Amino acid sequence: MKFSEVIGQKEAILRLQKMVDEDRVPHAMMLCGPTGNGKMALALAMASYLLGEREEEAVDDGLFSIERCQRSTQEVQHSKNAEAMLKKWQHPDLHFSYPVIRPTGKSAEHKMVSDDFTKEWHELLMDGPYFTLDQWLDAMKAANQQAIIGAGESDDLTRKLSLKSSQGGYKVSLIWLPERMNQECANKLLKLLEEPPAKTVFIMVSEAPEQLMETIRSRTQRIDIKRIDEKDIEEALIKRRGIETETAHRIARLSNGNWLKAINTLEVGNENSQFLEMFISLMRLAYTRNVKELKKWSETVAGYGRERQKRMLCYFMQMIRENFMYNFHVAEVNYMSEEEENFAKNFARFINEANVIEINNLLALAHRDIGQNANGKIVFFDLALQMIVLLIKK
Repeated sequence: MKFSEVIGQKEAILRLQKMVDEDRVPHAMMLCGPTGNGKMALALAMASYLLGEREEEAVDDGLFSIERCQRSTQEVQHSKNAEAMLKKWQHPDLHFSYPVIRPTGKSAEHKMVSDDFTKEWHELLMDGPYFTLDQWLDAMKAANQQAIIGAGESDDLTRKLSLKSSQGGYKVSLIWLPERMNQECANKLLKLLEEPPAKTVFIMVSEAPEQLMETIRSRTQRIDIKRIDEKDIEEALIKRRGIETETAHRIARLSNGNWLKAINTLEVGNENSQFLEMFISLMRLAYTRNVKELKKWSETVAGYGRERQKRMLCYFMQMIRENFMYNFHVAEVNYMSEEEENFAKNFARFINEANVIEINNLLALAHRDIGQNANGKIVFFDLALQMIVLLIKK
């Protein structure tokens, strides 16, 4: 994968390229930032760059880079070989580690490793470098199982990295969501980071670096990746998806720097549309004090997987914020789709100074409880009943 395939993030790209070109690549780096900002795309491009893949025509400030273009025949051939292997993510010096579940039919003694799901992982990567943990869980058919990176993975990685580079260059260990390592795995990885094998680079892609051991964080060079610029998302929607300029502009503005959110907006029956339906249903039933139907609503939501429930509650909190801000009639501070805005026209007045903080706290508490494996039916029915009281506050 080439850096030119990454959406936006020009500053980060230049920084990563410069590390390689100036031969000052840290033995371990950690790309951090919110979902959908292209961390994984950057990590894959960096891994590819380290392993020899190069742009056909490198451009720097609008001028061809002579240093990169005037390469030897041997270097060009090496780049082509690397590109051929990386096209299907099967380069022998690139090792992936990622959260997995216990494979069907395996006993409790089996130590889970990433290679248990190599086929599913490659299929996910071939669909593109922008994806979520939930998409990965779906690919593994995880249902409600929690995916982790266990001790078996660190043992397997130690074995792989002890081998010499098959191509005579770097060996790259790309670890996706290292915060999902269990304690035993983290301790073993720490030893690898303290005494890294020669010419080995660890690239971690994290959304919650604070959950990692401090000793691991201190041995990596942290690189914070910002959200994608709105104009870059707009341009990508037009060029890559064929979206009309006006529509692309609206979607880019709503995406808040998240390419996955922008793409999700394009899909018919996308998740946010479903969440909006559940939000509207909750608010209407709470306003009319229809306890019987609210119980049915809570049972329906309780049937969602926990990760989806948490995303829905985050969406609800966003909608509370947007409806509160809608009352000020300042379009620049509102970020709603046309459907959301149509509902807000009549509903926004019920979210005011008297209840906005309490409603937000109620949703945040439900989000915390679901994250701690509380009973979904109880959590959501309690939320629905308290919403009845809060909506009438003025």
